[in-house]
Amino acid sequence: MLTFVFVCLSVSVTGLHAFTVTVANPSVKVKENEGVDLKCSYSADFGSSPRVEWKFRDHKGSQTLVYFDNQPTGKYVGRITKYEGGIRFNKVTRADTGNYDCEVSGNTGYDEKTIRLTVLVPPSKPVSRIPTSVTTGSNAVLTCFDVDGSPPSTYIWYKDNTPLPVDPTKFPNFKNLTYKLNSNTGNLEFASVSKLDTGSYFCEANNGEGVPQRGDAVRMEVRDLNVGGIVAGVIVALLAVGLLLFGLWYAKKKGYLPKKAESKTKQQAVYTQPRTDDMDDGDVSTTYLSCVNDINQDFSFQ
Repeated sequence: MLTFVFVCLSVSVTGLHAFTVTVANPSVKVKENEGVDLKCSYSADFGSSPRVEWKFRDHKGSQTLVYFDNQPTGKYVGRITKYEGGIRFNKVTRADTGNYDCEVSGNTGYDEKTIRLTVLVPPSKPVSRIPTSVTTGSNAVLTCFDVDGSPPSTYIWYKDNTPLPVDPTKFPNFKNLTYKLNSNTGNLEFASVSKLDTGSYFCEANNGEGVPQRGDAVRMEVRDLNVGGIVAGVIVALLAVGLLLFGLWYAKKKGYLPKKAESKTKQQAVYTQPRTDDMDDGDVSTTYLSCVNDINQDFSFQ
């Protein structure tokens, strides 16, 4: 009875591990321009000659075949070597950072595992954007970005050579400052700047590889809104409009502006001798006098 139970358990445990792919290290880090091995093994259930494929996915999700149909593909030809239990890169670049899927199929079985490869690259001098002049109470955003660092850099901002804490409310010397600092994106944002925010700013990028890199320092001046200047500008604009209107009125009064052409329509009167058989003598005289009056009125407007 005990033997039967042991045999059943053995079969059950063995069944749980059927068609299994195993990776030696799911996360591999290597410096740029060095070689590296991505190790992937599989159980005997797949048979003596299973189908093994390697695929690469970058940080944008784009997928590329690395090893297919028993040979390297595309840009990986001459760069990788396939051996029993994995693949080897002769030399890696920062573009090789990403996920590598090891897929094995055979005897109607299938399994896959993923290895994350990170090519280590020190940060470069970060590119920062810092406004030189902002108005009190306005919003200001300072940005910082390192284009080369792998893994991605984190960022520190300095004001007058003093590092700014991520949360200023936790430090007495910074509690009056109202900025927000995102150390992952490198953004330093002021929702409403004040005179206290005036100073010289620069950022620093660091990813643990090589020496941290600093950007150029730029002084940001916070100035009060020039209300007097705005009022003066409005007054000048109103005076200019007034002078323009006065000039047009004066020119029109003096007759300097061209007059609009007046179209005159000349009317012509046509007299038709009435038939004498249709009216008597009194009607003829009346009709004649009416026509003469109409003609005189028409020509009086010419």
